[in-house]
Amino acid sequence: METVTLNEAAQLAATDFSLWALFVRADIVVKLVMLGLIAASVLSWSIIIEKALTYRRVRQQAEEFEALFWSGDTLQNIYRQLASGEGSPSVRVFNAAMREWVRQDGGRRKADAIGIIPSIERSLTNAVAREMEALEHRLLFLATVGAVAPFVGLFGTVWGIMNSFQAIAMSRDTNLAVVAPGIAEALFATGLGLLAAIPAVVAYNACAASVQRFSSRLDHFADDFINLIARQSGQQSSQQSRG
Repeated sequence: METVTLNEAAQLAATDFSLWALFVRADIVVKLVMLGLIAASVLSWSIIIEKALTYRRVRQQAEEFEALFWSGDTLQNIYRQLASGEGSPSVRVFNAAMREWVRQDGGRRKADAIGIIPSIERSLTNAVAREMEALEHRLLFLATVGAVAPFVGLFGTVWGIMNSFQAIAMSRDTNLAVVAPGIAEALFATGLGLLAAIPAVVAYNACAASVQRFSSRLDHFADDFINLIARQSGQQSSQQSRG
């Protein structure tokens, strides 16, 4: 009677297709694949949430800065207000350009009024590049998960199906009740691979588009800043010539 009970329990366990049961019955290699995909999915979602919050905050800060920049106040007064504001990418780019301008004596020297423009452009270019690098940080992980996770899941599936076929060959029983559990365990790995890859791909594309838009925004600001510096330097040179 006890043997029958154990057999029934084994059959019941084999027909249990819950996610936990599929994981427990899987081969050790398939288990490692599943755990890796779950870890990758969790880390991907943490990056997705962090980037979504970061990009939203950066856009709001950029709007506030641009409103101040185009408020009509002088660049020197704006710089004094934002000299300690290192929390916003837009402010950091502006401060980097202003520091270079101040280092060049604020463009007040007649002979070098126009000559300082290239150095300010280089400062702006370097500052924008640093900010883009910071905003793109960890996006490569999302791209990697999106590209690799389906193949890792497929590897787990292939390995699981190989084990299932070996078990079928040893038992010499091709009954669906014998075949189905092993195949279900193997396919579970592919499902986890897609579960990790699809959000990572969608999020990477969305984040890359956001970074590209913000990069264009900073480039436009850099052009506007250079034009303002050039006009102000030209006006100061004219005043000094008349003086």
